[in-house]
Amino acid sequence: MLSVEERAWRTRRLEMIKRYEETESRADFIHEAWIWRILSEKANPDRSEVVEVLAKARELKGLAPAEAAVLLNNRDPELREEMFASARRIKEQVYGNRIVLFAPLYVSSPCVNNCAYCGFRHTNRAVSRRTFSLDELEGEVRALTAQGHKRVIAVYGEHPESDADFMCRSIERIYAAGNGRGEIRRVNVNAPPLAVDEYRTLKEVGIGTFQVFQETYHHETYRRMHPANTLKGSYRWRLFALHRAQEAGIDDVAIGALFGLYDWRFEVLGLICHALDLEREFGIGPHTISFPRVEPALNTPFTTRPSHLVNDEDFKTVVAVLRCAVPYTGLILTCRERPELRREVLGLGVSQADAGSRIAVGGYTEMEREQIPERQQFQLADTRSLDGFIYELCRDGYIPSFCTSCYRAARTGCHFMTFAKKGLVRHFCIPNAVLTFQEYLLDYAMPRTRAVGQRIIAQYVARFAEQLPKRVGRLEELLQRIKSGERDLRF
Repeated sequence: MLSVEERAWRTRRLEMIKRYEETESRADFIHEAWIWRILSEKANPDRSEVVEVLAKARELKGLAPAEAAVLLNNRDPELREEMFASARRIKEQVYGNRIVLFAPLYVSSPCVNNCAYCGFRHTNRAVSRRTFSLDELEGEVRALTAQGHKRVIAVYGEHPESDADFMCRSIERIYAAGNGRGEIRRVNVNAPPLAVDEYRTLKEVGIGTFQVFQETYHHETYRRMHPANTLKGSYRWRLFALHRAQEAGIDDVAIGALFGLYDWRFEVLGLICHALDLEREFGIGPHTISFPRVEPALNTPFTTRPSHLVNDEDFKTVVAVLRCAVPYTGLILTCRERPELRREVLGLGVSQADAGSRIAVGGYTEMEREQIPERQQFQLADTRSLDGFIYELCRDGYIPSFCTSCYRAARTGCHFMTFAKKGLVRHFCIPNAVLTFQEYLLDYAMPRTRAVGQRIIAQYVARFAEQLPKRVGRLEELLQRIKSGERDLRF
């Protein structure tokens, strides 16, 4: 049960949300009947129509929802393989063959909400809840950076202990928590929706991307999953959360849906509609899109029997269609998925992945415990070390990246999208991936990873020399400076 203080805080927030709903003039951009109509109209697409849509996608023009519906409904095995190949090609055209690595950092788990699928719902007494003190947080960051991570996504529950003021103080401490050569250079945030003035305070402390998942775009399912009179019960407050972040000056925002709550094809089109509405109003689509599937959580029956289970083959289609439809955005694949599936899905257009992850508050200081069910929001399927994941990436020919350069060089928002939409951002991504990966190999890598990693770096330097011969000298100079002991060098 919630305490008196928690109920009072929730009441104040509910009153704020009600005032917002009374004044918000934006129209809901999720038109359910229209989405179902185009899914029905494109239920059995002709081969020629699928081929035409894929040809448009390969031109990096993106897809309208009706065009994406063609790919979602395609069941021709040969054309599915062509779609997967197109998604891979699009990703490489925009970002190159690099995978950006990050880690989730759970800062707080108490929450006043009661979502049916969440292990942290306030009525779940089987879970132990905790909010870091700032000193505890610094210790957790040091344990995390000892692996070699440079990017985190800080995760907060919706609770008075983790309000906007606490978020700001904790983000400042994360940035300040140096550990020899270990440091966090970019803090992204996964947190509840905020008001515009609260977003502005986060902007001032230098956050990267602000991420809010709609969870499901289907209105009735949203109501069933999120009880009335909870803070998460307002569909519109959440739907326009990232519009408000843009108003506050946070121009890198991230969207996502939790697959398994409703029909997966509907959710993909919901994500595309969300991206299009952000671009329509602000000229900037989402910096990243996430597509996690429901995973088991302690004492959470819904997660063992999700109402719309998404199988692996349909999950692969989700990723490929999103890459074709929104070519400029980063696609995030998480440790919710099994290692063997992650390896397969990485080749379908994914550009970012977490690795060496622990999702209990305090999980990095107890790294040897792969799962701590009583302190986790859900269970992870991939608990490999960061180094182990990097070794596999290298064997498969990817260049691992810890790059934070775009954010720190002010290539965000419209500036970033200009490069991404023209397929030019890879000219920054690849050399900066090489530089940050060289740091990792020198400072943290196991011998076998260092050996294969150095071969990968040599390959990508050679490719860069072929593509941009006038710039390769600069890359080689920076690499040598890193080998001589300098750090945090970038294009």
